[in-house]
Amino acid sequence: MIRALLLTILVLGPTAGAQITLPRGPLQGLPGGLPGSLPGVGLPLGAQQTLDGLTDEVDRLEDARKLGVHLLLRRHSDVVESDPNGNPIVRGELLAFSPSDAALARAVSAGFSILREQALVPLGIRITVLQAPRAMATGRALSLLRRLDPAGAYDFNNIYMQGGATQGTPTGGPAGTVGVAAGATTVPLGLIDGGVGATQAVFRGSVIHQHGCAGAALPSAHGTAVASLMVGRSARFGGAAPGATLYAVDVYCGKPTGGAVDAIAEALAWLVAQHVPVINVSLVGPPNALLQQVVARVVAQGFLIVAAVGNDGPAAPPLYPAAYPGVVGVTAVDTHRRVIFEAERGPQVMFAAPGADIPAATVADGFAAVRGTSFAAPLVAGLLAARFKEDPSPDPTTAARAAVAALAQAAIHLGSSGRNTVFGYGLVGADLPAPRP
Repeated sequence: MIRALLLTILVLGPTAGAQITLPRGPLQGLPGGLPGSLPGVGLPLGAQQTLDGLTDEVDRLEDARKLGVHLLLRRHSDVVESDPNGNPIVRGELLAFSPSDAALARAVSAGFSILREQALVPLGIRITVLQAPRAMATGRALSLLRRLDPAGAYDFNNIYMQGGATQGTPTGGPAGTVGVAAGATTVPLGLIDGGVGATQAVFRGSVIHQHGCAGAALPSAHGTAVASLMVGRSARFGGAAPGATLYAVDVYCGKPTGGAVDAIAEALAWLVAQHVPVINVSLVGPPNALLQQVVARVVAQGFLIVAAVGNDGPAAPPLYPAAYPGVVGVTAVDTHRRVIFEAERGPQVMFAAPGADIPAATVADGFAAVRGTSFAAPLVAGLLAARFKEDPSPDPTTAARAAVAALAQAAIHLGSSGRNTVFGYGLVGADLPAPRP
């Protein structure tokens, strides 16, 4: 579909391309004013070569997550399989949302076994992980559970994946001082991702509470980069809320089944218990009935969940949790304030923030350029934290709504009038974390 769109842009010219802009780098803008045309085609000379190069790059961007899923399934087929739509799930595991004792008894009688249970006390719910009966396909087992308990909520234990990519490791950090002034007042921030390299110099002076992996510290490139864009601070670098206290939950722990729904649900419950008002989730995946229920409980209690909308392309179906009601979905723009080509679009987009060719910390105590909606979301989370004020009113969502409204008021409007499906309310954090002279 994206290849066809590019062909339309090239054939019809600027009018057809007006609704979509290409970032610099491998997808820099289309050439214009080239003389001549290819016989019988109407493309400018050189345009076919440009199209070939562009579509190769777009295919790479569009298929990046699919490739990650393919590799995960191929390398770990013993513990990971795909659902009917090709999304990765934990092999043989099914989730039940606060099932009744009678429903569990029927499931056990039908050959299911209870693997583990999680009482998410802060959310007032319980998640039970069931093992499918021996020799029964996981999809068929899910259908059976739903027939046994039509009123219940059951689903696969989907695996959610990190988005975005690093683009090499430059020496040293970015020049200049960036970000909000040191000492800016913010509420605590939450992060659900891979582990954070808390010993990185950019986190010196910050308080980082890490949770998960049975207490083991397992730093990851993605988690460290995202955390630095939230609370990192040094002489030459600053995130959106430098020095703010960070509560970080590692839901991967180096396991092929990391990022599963039950781990994300437990992470959200832990952050609620720690009274962390703003939570960043730079992970993407398909809709899941249990995750939707958990997210709804968190949002109803007045917590702000900020999530990357994903990098599957402008015509792709929405990804979650960004597309759930009440979640703050974030897209990414390049240094020219153009939405990155691979960003998803739709009503789930609430804000845009820098997310291409920006620096972020690495585990190896350096900096790397990063790209993707994963790296725009933490900037929005930090900016919302700076605007979040505790509210004593009976409605727990008042403070959350006020923070979003304040940030929307400060946004730089881009695109069509009003809130739109490309930039949401507009661009925020335009100078984050780009170096200042």
